[in-house]
Amino acid sequence: MHPHHPHTPVRSRPEPVPSLCLDVDRMLDEFTRLPMRATFRFDAALPAVVTVGFATERGRELVRRPIGRALLHGGLTAMSGCGEVRMWPTLPRERPSSWLLLEAPEVEALFEVPTARLAAWLETTYRAVPAEAEWGGLNWDGFLGELLDGPDAASA
Repeated sequence: MHPHHPHTPVRSRPEPVPSLCLDVDRMLDEFTRLPMRATFRFDAALPAVVTVGFATERGRELVRRPIGRALLHGGLTAMSGCGEVRMWPTLPRERPSSWLLLEAPEVEALFEVPTARLAAWLETTYRAVPAEAEWGGLNWDGFLGELLDGPDAASA
């Protein structure tokens, strides 16, 4: 006998989503731009988060930062996020882009990110794991234990 009923859908692992590399500009001040490379990585095992690595033109990664996938998606068309990470569209012009602001105590970095390829890539991540399924596979007990008590509490 076949192990699956013919009308029961078989859940498969989502297809891996390739990383996206974009040329971005870090705004050092109002008139000075520093060209950089941003690599956006998506892991279907943790779909609510996109990891973004920022590298110099020579390829040395300086910072790797987890950013909410919904925040990135929302920031393509409106103000999104609060606190340490925010994103919003620039004024309309020839090349659509958004501002991505990363803040930490005593330091902030503002990046101009082209949005067309980022929007298409984010849509690919949502086809792999829809927004409504982002939190479905999360180990809530472990997550809350780590959030409230630190990483040692989750394994205790």
